[in-house]
Amino acid sequence: MLSLDEIESAAAIVHGAMPSTAQYAWPLLALRAGCETWVKHENHTPTGAFKVRGGLVFMDRLKRRAPRTGGVISATRGNHGQSIALAAARNGIAATIVVPHGNSVEKNAAMRAFGAELVEAGHDFDAAKETAMTLADERGLVMVPSFHRDLVAGVASYALELFRAAPPLDTVYVPIGLGSGICGTIAARDALGLATKVVGVVSTGAPAYALSFAAKKVVPTNSADTMADGMAVRGPDAEALEIILKGADRIVQVSDAEIGAAMRAYYEDTHQLTEGAGAAALAALLQERGHMAGKRVGLILSGGNIDRPVYLRTLADT
Repeated sequence: MLSLDEIESAAAIVHGAMPSTAQYAWPLLALRAGCETWVKHENHTPTGAFKVRGGLVFMDRLKRRAPRTGGVISATRGNHGQSIALAAARNGIAATIVVPHGNSVEKNAAMRAFGAELVEAGHDFDAAKETAMTLADERGLVMVPSFHRDLVAGVASYALELFRAAPPLDTVYVPIGLGSGICGTIAARDALGLATKVVGVVSTGAPAYALSFAAKKVVPTNSADTMADGMAVRGPDAEALEIILKGADRIVQVSDAEIGAAMRAYYEDTHQLTEGAGAAALAALLQERGHMAGKRVGLILSGGNIDRPVYLRTLADT
């Protein structure tokens, strides 16, 4: 899908705005999981999530292709929107971001702080996306999708960093929203010629990609009900699914209870703040603990953007 040259070119754009993030093998996590556990800390980017990488590459290339672009618009639950807002501002382009009603208060505040106009519409991500597409036509804005080759190339840079900095990994667990993260991980693995297995993680409350993976075709769902808003997607992207079908070993479903337990484990073992999607990879590893015993595993901690009241409730739970 992406050559090593393409990923390295995208990484150069990313690293012009931020340094590589760390990857650490945490000993307490290793004891908990029963295997050597390497965490890729995408919660340490300028937006607190991996998505910023894709936004930087997409907006840089858009500016080069169409230097007179007046504005862009996109739909999000938060991390994608922050990435587009930050990257658009860096390139002197106005950004409008559509979020569903009831979206994260703190993510909304961050998008506004990065300079975006925020529009609230619809009851979930897919409904917000429909509004964004309508506004794009009405206002003459460039619609930024949640899955695009340039976005994948950008986020693939985190996998490139991980694979080059960590020892050879048997398996990497990656949360799935619309799919740029797992597709970028597959692309980097293949470009480097590695044998690492890539495992996708979805919520039991938003299982569209797991159902689609099993059926080998797009299977949308009627709802996406999970605390992990970064994985709350009803309609899989067909292009992303094609890549996942070819390159992923399996998809694991984790419950909100398992995600909450993983968030607490991250805090106890590493003192890292994680959002729901950010802890999903660890939740999947703990679910498969027996299967992964003694192996060397990578976890993508995709983000740490969670509202304080939600996080406090999660930490207090037992």
